[in-house]
Amino acid sequence: MNASGFSLSAPWPALLVVHARRHPWAATGMGLGALAVLGLLAQSLFAVAADGAALGLRYGLLGGLAGFVATALGALPAFALRAIPQKLEDSMLGFAAGMMLAASCFSLLLPGLAAAADLVDDKAIGAAIVVLGLALGVLLMLGLDEFTPHEHAKSGSWGAGHAQVSRVWLFVFAIALHNLPEGMAIGVGFARGDIATGLPLTAAIALQDIPEGLAVALAMRAAGFLPHRAVAVAILTGLFEPLGALIGVGLAGGYAIAYPIGLGLAAGAMIFVVSHEVIPETHRNGHQTPATIGLMAGFALMMVLDTTLG
Repeated sequence: MNASGFSLSAPWPALLVVHARRHPWAATGMGLGALAVLGLLAQSLFAVAADGAALGLRYGLLGGLAGFVATALGALPAFALRAIPQKLEDSMLGFAAGMMLAASCFSLLLPGLAAAADLVDDKAIGAAIVVLGLALGVLLMLGLDEFTPHEHAKSGSWGAGHAQVSRVWLFVFAIALHNLPEGMAIGVGFARGDIATGLPLTAAIALQDIPEGLAVALAMRAAGFLPHRAVAVAILTGLFEPLGALIGVGLAGGYAIAYPIGLGLAAGAMIFVVSHEVIPETHRNGHQTPATIGLMAGFALMMVLDTTLG
């Protein structure tokens, strides 16, 4: 038995059941979020053959691949660098957080509110539809964060059965929890083949993936991994972006009502990651002011990108 009361030799399903009993609200949230995702994906199967859906799928996959390439580019300097000043790292992650927050507002929530209001011809009901999607995204990420075994460089290991998972996979799962919602956001943005919505969102996420990729690779090097392994794992985690983009296109590519719900869901997932993971990480080392300035700079840049590219 470990400190959490789990048997280290227990099978994985048993660990999940025990963890669910200990955290019923998180389990309920993940169940509701997963059902919503599966439902949205199922309804989109009827639209895959349509021209708009096919175009959105192509754009979404390209956008996800752009996020993967940006993550890889960010990770490459870790071959030569073992670390960067902590203040600089916190500022860079703050910048990434600012871009994610602004992207959630300008490229996901605002288009979602407009689409929902046009669909039901009522702004209040339209807002409620987007809020429903927002809540589902938060519930999904809350459950995934609680049940997925993962590790943070500063705060240690979390999630059901983390003691049975190798440290490499704990890092991979931790970054997956960041990259998957970003990919989903790209896919949702392109779900209708709309360049005006998807392009600024993709540009923002790709830009902030560069410092994120470097931070991941450096965190693995600080944890004792060899340079080639740290860089390789950081690059491979970028594959969750095109995977998330495909899921995102499926979420919002079917019935008209799915589009604002999907936009809200992707926004909720991204805002959860920023508030629950990125901002606390940047404020953990006493560099709150540089991190906040970085966040404001990222937010402003994303606002400009959305205005000029959208």
